[in-house]
Amino acid sequence: MPINQIPIRDISDLERTVHEATSRANVLLGELLVKSKAITQQQLQEALAIQNRDRKQHLGELLVELGLTSHEQVNIALAEKLGIPYVSLADFELEQAPISLIPSDIAMQYNILPLAVIRGTLIIAMENPFDWEALEVVRFNTNQNVDPVLSSAADISRALNKFYSSFKEDELLKEFEIRDDATLTSPAVEPAPHIVVQEANKAPIVRLLDAIIAQAILRFASDINIRPEKDRVNVFYRLDGKMQFVRTFHRSLLPPLVSRIKITGQMDIAERRMPQDGHARVYHNNRGIDLRISIIPTVVGESVVLRILDKEVGLRPLDTLGLAAKEYTALLQLISKPNGMLLVVGPTGSGKSTTLYAVLNEIRKKNPHVITVEDPVEYHIEGLEQIQTAAGRGYTFAEALRHILRHDPDVIMVGEIRDEETVQIANKAALTGHLVLSTLHTNDAPSTITRLTDMGVEPYLLSSTLLGVMSQRLIRLNCTHCVEEDTGDADIRAVLGVDTKAVFFRGKGCPSCNFTGYHGRHTVCELLVITPEIRQLINTNANAQTIRQASIQSGMVPLIENALAMAREARTSLEEVFALRLD
Repeated sequence: MPINQIPIRDISDLERTVHEATSRANVLLGELLVKSKAITQQQLQEALAIQNRDRKQHLGELLVELGLTSHEQVNIALAEKLGIPYVSLADFELEQAPISLIPSDIAMQYNILPLAVIRGTLIIAMENPFDWEALEVVRFNTNQNVDPVLSSAADISRALNKFYSSFKEDELLKEFEIRDDATLTSPAVEPAPHIVVQEANKAPIVRLLDAIIAQAILRFASDINIRPEKDRVNVFYRLDGKMQFVRTFHRSLLPPLVSRIKITGQMDIAERRMPQDGHARVYHNNRGIDLRISIIPTVVGESVVLRILDKEVGLRPLDTLGLAAKEYTALLQLISKPNGMLLVVGPTGSGKSTTLYAVLNEIRKKNPHVITVEDPVEYHIEGLEQIQTAAGRGYTFAEALRHILRHDPDVIMVGEIRDEETVQIANKAALTGHLVLSTLHTNDAPSTITRLTDMGVEPYLLSSTLLGVMSQRLIRLNCTHCVEEDTGDADIRAVLGVDTKAVFFRGKGCPSCNFTGYHGRHTVCELLVITPEIRQLINTNANAQTIRQASIQSGMVPLIENALAMAREARTSLEEVFALRLD
């Protein structure tokens, strides 16, 4: 039995396994991955062929980059090769004594969990047992020898939430000479800037911010909200589109924490009465992750939102968005056109930018000249020329587009069509032989056409350039660990028009999904392809309802029907489909 399959349920099992562990130095990583069925033999050979052309890249990193396996599977194989045990924390009986050895902020920042002290050595569970920086930090802070074992990131995060549910504020309060009963009102005289900088640079505040950001990245959160209240400060993460409460801490820690965020985002720490925007980059597992920062003053203190722009999450191949086969094929055909305009529409937070970036990644395989104009540039993509607008200096989307047309592009991506001038120039670009991609805030695909004509585009011009409109939403997926049959709400079934006897499923809620019943999101859409019949309707200035009926007759599957198809496949719940209907 491979060492990583040995059940480890308590400290005695852990002690036996740690000292029985033996290295498999002669076994190749690829062979272990094939043996565990993480990859196939053919996939291994393809990766090795690529590696032979560029020997600088580690095989495990290459396999993950190619999407053939995950970081966790590579780590499990490496751990087995090096004789590092794998511990399933769901079955392991944790004790409080070793937990107290590592400060909670360090444990949460590096996503590590102390399990036991065995023969003078501290055993810690890690997602990546080869993270030497984390191991050195633990050695320094505990003054003990440290040995790692492997556990999944999700298992470690759940255990950390349980055992470090509230950040230990004693050290921070003592550091800033604040009592729990100290006054919470704003001081009459604000401290000098150099005092603010000194407080913001103190180690406990630095570690607190690092821990908040690191945990958000590990949980794949899209946003961090730090919201002040009269006596507390609450931290929320946006996970799968929904806001989830994470932690709370003393109100008096807000000023130094916000000052630390301002320093990180290169903002004015002395300005506390006006909104500010900033940008920062942090590094996690040797990859850069951008943060877009917004700070606004409220009556109880400054509120902060950090948008996490992680390329591994936000930049996805087109075939991983979750599109139905029909829409995926039609979309590939549309973006292969040499000219015309394709629009992705939907409300804020519906994944429009992610879809556009996925489309650009697909298009650039043919090596065209691609120029984008964005506000802001969320992800920097190699091989694209990306332009950041600056409305304050008069460099708007429309102004940027005028210059782009003289710069010999094949494909133009406009971050958002906001006004008549932008849509007119974008339409002109499509008329003059360019493929134009952009987004618009409309609720469905047919109404986008009437919206464009309302913005001043002549119908005869629009019918000549528009290739298609994709209206989309993000729908939460059922957690595969706790999915069960959904008896369903009769009213929801009646509204959606589904058979009362039809079988549907939903997640019950478990530790793997933070008891939400959902884990991850996919795109659900309706794709209106402009056919000759639709072009004729555009020319006659037909209303949105007429265009919708004609589009369905031409083969467009409405968004709700695609969502229902996902529910019938047990991928999502009827409740999620109903929520889309209300959107």
